[in-house]
Amino acid sequence: MKRVEGKIALVTGGALGIGKACSLLLAHEGAKVAVTDVNDKEGKAVVAQIHEEGGEAEYWHMDTANEARVEEVFADVARKFGTLNVLVNNAGIAGVNKPTHEVTRKEWEHVMDVNVTGVFYCIKHAIPLMRSAGGGSIINLSSIYGLIGAGDLPPYHASKGAVRLMTKNDALFYARDRIRVNSIHPGFIWTPLVADLAEASEEGADAFRQHLDGLHPIGHVGEPNDIAYGTLYLASDESKFVTGSELIIDGGYTAR
Repeated sequence: MKRVEGKIALVTGGALGIGKACSLLLAHEGAKVAVTDVNDKEGKAVVAQIHEEGGEAEYWHMDTANEARVEEVFADVARKFGTLNVLVNNAGIAGVNKPTHEVTRKEWEHVMDVNVTGVFYCIKHAIPLMRSAGGGSIINLSSIYGLIGAGDLPPYHASKGAVRLMTKNDALFYARDRIRVNSIHPGFIWTPLVADLAEASEEGADAFRQHLDGLHPIGHVGEPNDIAYGTLYLASDESKFVTGSELIIDGGYTAR
């Protein structure tokens, strides 16, 4: 079943982890996918895999914090594929893990540039294309830490909370244009970002993962495809009555 057949989707941070899983699944389900990232080797490998599996995709180098490049890539995607129907704002970084009073302005702004301003730039340049297409779906990757606190990663928490509210506000702005805007809030997903946190932890990677497993009532951390399937639903017409919503995919983490 081709759940997004005929749609054009752009995925930011599409080379690794959740973004890679989203790119592969959307292509498998019939979308033409613009894979964007700053990791060129890995991004091109995702496109090659999509081609091997019979899908259609192309890679663009894009730093979401650079508006000029975002504008250029979105215009190029529209020229290549004809329009844009789906935007997956997945690109993000964890930032520093220290108490708020120890965070420098540079460290704070680095996370905000990618996790918040980058989302803003991509939405800004997606809206005209989606209006021309008669509608679309914007899917913003927030986090459970856009909903609750954990006593760590202050800039990350702030950035993901911002994405949650940006989502709701934009859902109201663009509902009349048939552009739906929703956020996804993953629990801990075993991605390169989380693996890096594990490697940097004092207790070691194995103990770190065991601890994360124990935080989720379902008994383990998630996999990238767990989030990709949520993205697929929101990208498809199956979710045509869903906008301004929070899709929490967290193994029960926030139900405690």
